[in-house]
Amino acid sequence: MFKTLIEPFRIKAVEPIRSTTPAQRATALATAGHNVFLLRAEDVLIDLLTDSGTGAMSAAQWGALQQGDESYAGSRSFFRFEEAVRNITHLKHIIPTHQGRAAERILFGSVLKPGDIVPNNTHFDTTRANVEVMGATALDLVIAEGKIPSLIHPFKGNMDLARLERVLQEDGAHIPLVMVTVTNNSGGGQPVSLENIQGIATLCKKYNKPFFIDACRFAENAWFIKQREPGQAHRTPLEIAQHMFSLAQGATMSAKKDGLANIGGFLALNQDDWAERCRNLLILTEGFPTYGGLAGYDLEAIAQGLKEVVEEDYLRYRIRVTEYVGEALTAAGVPILQPPGGHAVYLDARAFASHIPPLQYPGISIVNALYLDGGVRAVEIGTVMFGQKPDGTESPAAMDLVRLAIPRRVYTQSHMDYVVEAVSHVYAQRQKLRGWRMVNRPRALRHFTASFEPV
Repeated sequence: MFKTLIEPFRIKAVEPIRSTTPAQRATALATAGHNVFLLRAEDVLIDLLTDSGTGAMSAAQWGALQQGDESYAGSRSFFRFEEAVRNITHLKHIIPTHQGRAAERILFGSVLKPGDIVPNNTHFDTTRANVEVMGATALDLVIAEGKIPSLIHPFKGNMDLARLERVLQEDGAHIPLVMVTVTNNSGGGQPVSLENIQGIATLCKKYNKPFFIDACRFAENAWFIKQREPGQAHRTPLEIAQHMFSLAQGATMSAKKDGLANIGGFLALNQDDWAERCRNLLILTEGFPTYGGLAGYDLEAIAQGLKEVVEEDYLRYRIRVTEYVGEALTAAGVPILQPPGGHAVYLDARAFASHIPPLQYPGISIVNALYLDGGVRAVEIGTVMFGQKPDGTESPAAMDLVRLAIPRRVYTQSHMDYVVEAVSHVYAQRQKLRGWRMVNRPRALRHFTASFEPV
């Protein structure tokens, strides 16, 4: 009846944020080696670095924390957590971890060996690093449309099934499992269709390969399927999510995203022998299998978050916030990856700062300018994050993007309007942007700790 979509919650507690001057921000950025990852959070006005673990928990989640059972082994909080995960995934073995990269490390550390290949639509940074540290190859097989930022396509996260089958035919002996990331974070938070997931599962069954889902944003992916895929509109997000997981033999998840929690994750799988190996490694690195590096109250928060995240009112609001920011930036002429993703809006850095070559990191230039001019922290998703090869050489990434990741249930519409204004201001001044060079190059996940200087 009305045009305004309101937040499906009321605010019961607030946290102050501090404004800074351009001079203060320039000092802070220089101290951080011109890498926004190394800024103090108190020096950031609006923090869109990541949506991982940065959301606001609900009153029900805070209440659940008080029910946490901190028993070392067999706590009731684990069994609540296990029930919540199994209700969505229906997978046999549920192994808690302190976050998603721990689940990846345990899985890949248990089943990969040097020379192996792991196909995916697009590996995200920690997934790729955990594959490569085992001496294996992280192979990206996203569809061609997923690499064209300006192209409108409903499911740009889809995997290229023809390429997947070709790889399975030619290199099947070196492929212990196949993965798909939903939504496809490195490719702009773009969803994967249910039809495509079914196609991957069919090929994996044909070639006898386990199929795993990187499920960090499974609920957002389910909502896109409901909205965009023919024949799915009548189904609930939970039903669609359950269908997605029914096609897989395992999943890794950071519950810091669609678990609506500040920490935590899990590895879930059906294979008994793999599960035993993974639990043995878990005990060495994370803790006993019924807490996995988490407090009982963390398990309670995740269990409640997994119930809330599939509610339609929440998902309608969540995706609409991202659409709103994307539409406003597009109206201002700012080039973004189209259509807007689920958890973030991605600026097309190569179109935004077309005069800066990829190996001078246009994304870093935009990120630093956005912080200096507006106090907004974003993150480069491009050549800095993905350009370094295992042998230490560097080449331009498939795309250079700047991600504006929107924390869940944290910022209001006026905050988002300010972000649009700040980005538009930087875009209007884009010819003043200059390239950057990397001063130090860490061997793995260099974007976290590298420092930069202007060219």
